[in-house]
Amino acid sequence: MLSVLRNRTYRHLFVAQVVALAGTGLATVALGLLAYDLAGADAGSVLGTALAIKMVAYVGIAPVVAALAHRIPRRRLLVAADLARAGVALALPFVGSVWQVYLLIFVLQAASATFTPAFQSVIPDVLPEERDYTRALSLSRLAYDTETLVSPVLAAALLALVGYRWLFWGTVIGFLASAVLVVSVVLPGAVLAARSNPGRADTGSRSVGARSAGARSLAGIRLFLSVPRLRALLALDLAVAAGGAMVIVNTVVYVREELGRPAGDVPLALGAYGGGSMLVALLLPRVLDRVADRTVMLPAAFAVAGLLAALAVVTTAGGGPWRWPALLALWAGLGAAGSLILTPGGRLLRSAVPPADLPAAFAAQFSLTHVCWLLAYPLAGWLGATAGLPAATVALAVLALASAGLATRVWRTETTAARPVTGPVPATVTVRPHRRQARRPVHRRPLHAPSGRALVRHHHHRHPAAP
Repeated sequence: MLSVLRNRTYRHLFVAQVVALAGTGLATVALGLLAYDLAGADAGSVLGTALAIKMVAYVGIAPVVAALAHRIPRRRLLVAADLARAGVALALPFVGSVWQVYLLIFVLQAASATFTPAFQSVIPDVLPEERDYTRALSLSRLAYDTETLVSPVLAAALLALVGYRWLFWGTVIGFLASAVLVVSVVLPGAVLAARSNPGRADTGSRSVGARSAGARSLAGIRLFLSVPRLRALLALDLAVAAGGAMVIVNTVVYVREELGRPAGDVPLALGAYGGGSMLVALLLPRVLDRVADRTVMLPAAFAVAGLLAALAVVTTAGGGPWRWPALLALWAGLGAAGSLILTPGGRLLRSAVPPADLPAAFAAQFSLTHVCWLLAYPLAGWLGATAGLPAATVALAVLALASAGLATRVWRTETTAARPVTGPVPATVTVRPHRRQARRPVHRRPLHAPSGRALVRHHHHRHPAAP
């Protein structure tokens, strides 16, 4: 899997992704503690609102950026987004009210909505081989897991020395380092004309890349929704959002309010989630060399629903020291299930659309996926704050189960539609032996002998020709 790091351009981009996400992980921990300082037991509601604002920025801005990105050099676009994110992170330690958090989160995530789709669309051009791209996807998954594993551990160590507001400075450093690494490489130009791509879905005579900017902002979404396997991927993303939202929004509430544990245990719980995801990302590439994406993705979605149902049981149970290790195990399971779905997602998308349309398709996935999170975050935050954590957990479990069922149905529909139409084959028919010759091998013979007389022997029952 690490062989793709021999490519200098990808190696620098991967390290840029790692350091930026490490800084983001510090901000995630700090933001949760900041929300708890500002709102106390209602911290889940504050985080749910802040993250819903994040999703609104992602959903509204990513398609517009995709429509205009081909006019701006991709390296310049990535660096500008990193610098904007660093500026926002610089301001976060000084906020003193909830509305300031909401405003800065919107600006920060607008920059991320610019950076992430552009970054994702570069990787297939840097690593055009399918095998290399598959390994890059797993490494990318590992990079995201850095945010939920290494960053919380680092945050826990820093919190023993300094206040949580200092964690935002780590975020600033991460974004600045990412910008420097992006500047250090030359990125390939975006593909604007469709190339031949046998085996991929036909998306029409005119590629998304060849359309006007106005049409491009919506064409990627239409393209994404036109392919059944990508609609199934969207349903699976909703299942991931159901599990992830409970972890991201309510970890601080579970640890501080439900279990009465110290602030240092918040990053440890988030680290368990990242640890489960990282373990799967390390093992999955070899598995995907042998089995289809669908084989691992669909069961994982049902596993998310099962784990959330188990969390509801733990939440309603009485007090006891066993609940802390149970929470860590459930968080690790949700991380593993999410990684089983997210890691093959890029492969699925790449196989479904032409190369010229990949930037628009990745931007569409970015926006549509975050619509899922826009639904899940308020459920986890607002419902948890008003109706209680058990009600929120049950609601998210039902959402994950419905999403898994929908994905199974949609993907099965595509498989059925893709089957070839069967019918009689004019050149040959199957010779069906008589009962007394049942142990003899079945042969195929020409329908007509050289003399023109049929030589086919028929069973005493009439059988149709085999396709």
